[in-house]
Amino acid sequence: MYPILFRFNSLNIYAYGFFIALGFVSGLVLAIRRTRKEGIPFERVIDLFFYTVLSAVLGSRALFVLINFDTYRESPLQMLKLWEGGLVFYGGLLLATGVTFAYMRWHRFPLWKWGDLFSPPIALGLFFGRIGCFLAGCCYGKETSLPWGVVFRDPDSLARLNVSLHPTQLYEAAGCLAIFFFLRRKEEKKAFDGQIFWLFLLLYAIIRFFIETVRDDPRGSLFHGLLSTSQGIGLLLGFLSLFMLFYLGRKQRK
Repeated sequence: MYPILFRFNSLNIYAYGFFIALGFVSGLVLAIRRTRKEGIPFERVIDLFFYTVLSAVLGSRALFVLINFDTYRESPLQMLKLWEGGLVFYGGLLLATGVTFAYMRWHRFPLWKWGDLFSPPIALGLFFGRIGCFLAGCCYGKETSLPWGVVFRDPDSLARLNVSLHPTQLYEAAGCLAIFFFLRRKEEKKAFDGQIFWLFLLLYAIIRFFIETVRDDPRGSLFHGLLSTSQGIGLLLGFLSLFMLFYLGRKQRK
């Protein structure tokens, strides 16, 4: 589509980097508004957001590089070009979750309550991030004859050019936006702390699993190509989410 949004002489503003930043900012603004209502100190939110974003970017990039290691073996400096695309959400999720939980344990914050507060902002941030993917052409889909197939023609695009492809980036953007609104509505009748967080992981894992079936970009494989890397991680997180929803729900009823 439009991998480079603006050009100012030799300076390029990349769509991917711009929308990733927009996703982080929108998530932060929403998180601040939500935590302020709960009386959570602003300074703690900013600190946690900084550590979460840093670990999310590092984890996402690390998993992407690991999956596509042959591409970066001969040009290691290419690993640093985040603005051109190349993040795997699950890598960032796993590292950021570990860092976030460690931070909250250290400061003795209520773990699941904070997880619930931050889950909708993450879903909203993912929505903007996938719009950036669409404009950059990364995470592209397989060929399709469906009427809503998209054709990438810009030579700077990361997608296959001049063929009709599934707009997998928009599929996921729509899914994340739907998750965001669902979680916001579910919060009004939340049964226990942790329910929103684990529902977010479960719903995202389901959506991502099916979208992976029509993606065509290199993203690693498991079990001799039976599953993509993200599908394998998604299955584990999906079953873990179901277990935790059952466990926390049962614990609440006792």
